Amino acid sequence: MKLEFTNKIWYWRGPAPWYFVTVAAEQCHELKAASKFVTYGWGMIPVTARIGNTEWKTSLFPQNDSYIVPIRANIRKAEKLEEGDEVTVQLEL
Repeated sequence: MKLEFTNKIWYWRGPAPWYFVTVAAEQCHELKAASKFVTYGWGMIPVTARIGNTEWKTSLFPQNDSYIVPIRANIRKAEKLEEGDEVTVQLEL
């Protein structure tokens, strides 16, 4: 399964701060249906993600009725991304 969406990078300031992009609502329904076949616990879904020219393996985190993509520092640096930037994310399950 391949998905593509565009959304803004946001910063979570919790005890373990991190940057994320929320998966667009339209794709969340497809992901939720596929999750029962691919999740490895807590609803996490392993994916290969791509922003621009940078590809990496990660897992989608369930959050309320959506999923979020963690964006590591090396990805943000390689693509020159900051909080609030709008990015197009490609996901492959």
